[in-house]
Amino acid sequence: MTENIVNTVLGPVKAEELGVVLPHEKLISKIPGAEFAPEIDMDESKQYNALSDALREYRRRGGKTIVDNSGMFRGRNVTLYRTLSQETGVHIVGSTGLGPASMVGSYFTTQQTEPPGPMPLDRLTDMFAKEISEGTVIPRRERTGPAGLIATEANKDGITDFEAHLYRGSALAALETGAAITFQYGRLPEQELEILVKEGVDPSQMIVGGLDRLESEARGDALKIARRGAMVAFDHAGWTPSEGYVSDDRRTNMILELFAEGLGDKVLISSNAVGYAIGHSPTHTGFEYVLSTFVPKLRQAGATDEQVKQLLEVNPQRILTLASDKGIYEPQVKGVDITWVK
Repeated sequence: MTENIVNTVLGPVKAEELGVVLPHEKLISKIPGAEFAPEIDMDESKQYNALSDALREYRRRGGKTIVDNSGMFRGRNVTLYRTLSQETGVHIVGSTGLGPASMVGSYFTTQQTEPPGPMPLDRLTDMFAKEISEGTVIPRRERTGPAGLIATEANKDGITDFEAHLYRGSALAALETGAAITFQYGRLPEQELEILVKEGVDPSQMIVGGLDRLESEARGDALKIARRGAMVAFDHAGWTPSEGYVSDDRRTNMILELFAEGLGDKVLISSNAVGYAIGHSPTHTGFEYVLSTFVPKLRQAGATDEQVKQLLEVNPQRILTLASDKGIYEPQVKGVDITWVK
């Protein structure tokens, strides 16, 4: 196994080159179908300029890597991300995967089979795995830079049968490639984690997101998940109780509590910021928020330099490292570099 390799949209890099990482953000977030609405502006130059400004500000604050957790078909534009990475100096890790069900097209939910059913598990697995090892798909064209992890999500009212199917496909693709899985839990994170465990995925290769939701904090989910060996993601820094999330003061305390329990190697911080929103309102936080606002608050609450480094660098670098050579990106067409032109 080649040690400490992470797939970025520009290709494999050593994990230690990632520096400070935001592990759960969205560069472009699009409601499926919004591109067909006449009032929606799909000018890629505007998308590029907005994202370039946001990434440069993040880099100015000390950030070096950002993970786009949008998965497939929700606005992802890896050719554009490749150019942004080249020009801003920020590593971008893309993602494959589908979910929640409400954001997935009928082609995947209801195949033309007898009887009709979801895309078979082997096809889902192959689709996700190839986006890791061969490059993400550009519809009707070819493949470009690879995904670095597999992202899925469940309905907040409770995981559906189809979403459990997506979890299983994600798990099998993770086993094939060595890529980590990140999921935004629906209602019961331990039960959803168990779906992946039953498929053979080690909890150390999982990120459980949304654990700074109010109901999750009340149940003590973060401590339970960390003790299972999975990564705990407090990935809504800057979000508030009025939005269903704990306050930043409580978020900082939750992080310090995990360190005090000897579980500081199982925690991640991010803000779920959207760089460019299409068909919905933008988030009120930007990519710079964690570094400009949250980390100073964390230090004021008593976090040490070592703990901050563990949170921002060591932990995300480790979880993004591919556990198998099979997932390391190898372009199928040698010498081809598909780059979005500004």
